[in-house]
Amino acid sequence: MSQLKERNQREPSSHLSADERRAAREAHLIASEKARDLSRELKVNDFHGGVHPPENKHQSTGEPIGSIPLAEDLIVPLNQHIGSTAIPLVKLGDQVLKGQKIAEADGPVSCPVHAPSSGKVVAIEPMAVPHPSGMVADCIQIRTDGRDEWCALTPLEDYASRDIDDVLEKIRDCGIAGMGGAGFPTAVKLNPRGGATIDTLIINGTECEPYITADDMLMRERASEIIGGVEILAHLLDQPERVLIGIEDNKPEAIAAMKQAAAGTRFHVVVFPTKYPSGGEKQLIQILTGREVPNEGLPAHVGVVCQNVGTARAVFRAIALGEPLISRITTVVGESLDRQRNIEVPLGTPIRHVLEQHGLDRKQLQRIVIGGPMMGYTIEDDCAPVVKTTNCILAPSKQELPAPPPAQACIRCGLCAEVCPASLLPQQLYWYARAEDREKLQAYNLFDCIECGACSYVCPSSIPLVQYYRAAKGDIREARAEKEKADRARERFEYRKLRLEKAEQEKEAKRLARKKAAEEARKKREQEADSPEAKVAKQESDVVAAALARVKAKQAAPEQVLARAQRSLTSAEHRVERMQKKLAEAEEAQKAPLEAQLKTAELKLKEARDKLAEAEKQVADAPTQARQENSESAPESPAQPSITEDKLTVAGTSSSAAGAAIEKAKAAAAARASMTPEEKLANEIEALKKRVEKAEARLAKARSEDDPNTGAFETALEKMQGKLQEKLAAQQGSGK
Repeated sequence: MSQLKERNQREPSSHLSADERRAAREAHLIASEKARDLSRELKVNDFHGGVHPPENKHQSTGEPIGSIPLAEDLIVPLNQHIGSTAIPLVKLGDQVLKGQKIAEADGPVSCPVHAPSSGKVVAIEPMAVPHPSGMVADCIQIRTDGRDEWCALTPLEDYASRDIDDVLEKIRDCGIAGMGGAGFPTAVKLNPRGGATIDTLIINGTECEPYITADDMLMRERASEIIGGVEILAHLLDQPERVLIGIEDNKPEAIAAMKQAAAGTRFHVVVFPTKYPSGGEKQLIQILTGREVPNEGLPAHVGVVCQNVGTARAVFRAIALGEPLISRITTVVGESLDRQRNIEVPLGTPIRHVLEQHGLDRKQLQRIVIGGPMMGYTIEDDCAPVVKTTNCILAPSKQELPAPPPAQACIRCGLCAEVCPASLLPQQLYWYARAEDREKLQAYNLFDCIECGACSYVCPSSIPLVQYYRAAKGDIREARAEKEKADRARERFEYRKLRLEKAEQEKEAKRLARKKAAEEARKKREQEADSPEAKVAKQESDVVAAALARVKAKQAAPEQVLARAQRSLTSAEHRVERMQKKLAEAEEAQKAPLEAQLKTAELKLKEARDKLAEAEKQVADAPTQARQENSESAPESPAQPSITEDKLTVAGTSSSAAGAAIEKAKAAAAARASMTPEEKLANEIEALKKRVEKAEARLAKARSEDDPNTGAFETALEKMQGKLQEKLAAQQGSGK
């Protein structure tokens, strides 16, 4: 029976149809081919160069992962990863809980930051952070309260049935970043763009750097959590064909633990010989797959995603427990310490506090190195905190890690090129870096350098090659940023120039359209000028012009001048009377200005009397001038009345009409003087309404005739309408 079962598993079932047997056979052949391919591809490869420095790993693996008392102050940098700095969500004096988000990610390539413990925010300012340049950066300082109280956590249950974007968002929201290298945001790395097809997931458990054993101890003691995280990563990458866990052969306990945890899964633990720097991402990909990542390319370009074992564990805790990344396993090692081991330390813990908890002897201390002796860097301020990428704190003695000797001249031995794992020419890069020749540096693939330090390690002249490369990379990145900034400024200027040119073109087109319309209207008027209707209109306009001329002549007649002089005299007399009355009633202190005003009024009264006398003289002389003009022009005819007599009659009539007008004006003034303010306001409103009606009729006529003064008529009408509305509002207010 067992033999039959095995045979049925190997071959298609005999009771299937021919097509089904054929399909099953093809599927069986494909599966067999994939298995053979996998066995071939699991063949361990080698990479160019590499060195074998003393490992010095036994010092920190003698006891399990431990912990230390919580520091009084935690300094949490807002940027613990590659990408944009997070934006603070808290302010001074705020109370925070452990795991609470205190800074939000800014942009797609960024990570939020969470409180490593409960306490009070006491500072948000630039502070020292672990960096090769000794720079300061924005940090949030939390004074712990000792309770270490968690905030509410929200695990993502049944992640396999959830949308992948939801799982990625949870990883992003928990602030997970790469914990084995530069700290690239994990959610971004798990979402490759550009249509890349991922067929291989590599979990990096190599940890090739001397002294560092954080990943080794993590695999020994937390292997099940790592495998749980690997399952989540494989799900997010749509179950790639291969999931490989790469471990160097100098970690037998970690290899055994990982194989036991991976039993029953399709994950393969691949063991390969120890050589530095096999833990580099590109070098590990070449070892496990034989593929080479292109120049300045990404692993996704060759179908691979690579994650650290610490990152896999952090992903598991984020999804299964809802726990953000607020602590990490860090190796604390060095002969200047009484105790060397691995600890799980809250992020933001000052390095000074970590070293003091391990019995630091400052007399023996040579320097403090973040990372290992090959790729690590020295820090001057031990108040800098532990961050997401702090995998080791090395405190060597002066005998253990002596200061490097002075650099000497390059002897062109070529050892640096032999050990370079990226197959570069370090000697040429060194010369071009010193000469600041950026074009040559990029031509020689400077950015493929992983800064492993192998070249500096074998250099007989003790030249700090990696420092030159780091400085050159920084200069090139700065130059690129300046160029991008200048390009953006140029694009903005060009866009503004195009926008202004377009606006000017539109303005010119409108002007030409108006000019064309005016020309067409002029031609239309010229064509209509010869029509009978136009002639009648011209005659009417001539009549109107003649009437206006007669009105102007009438206003200039002596009788009209006399009437105006009489009105001015009456007004001046009334003003003198009012001033005299005010002066009589005024007190002594007020008489001086009133006397001056009275004198002015009397002068104006005198002027009015003089003008009236002159006007009366003109009226009296008018008949004589008319007779003289008539006698000079033609002899009088006894059969007809003379022109002079007609003029005298008209003059007499005009004089009587002027007198009547004066009397009428006086009566209107008297009537107005007797009106109440409400009646005066009503009269003004009626007069304004009539003016508005006339203005509307005039505007309508101007629009129908395409009068060029239409705009002026519209403005005048708007002003009169506004004044009318004000009067109406005043009338309503007085009515209330």
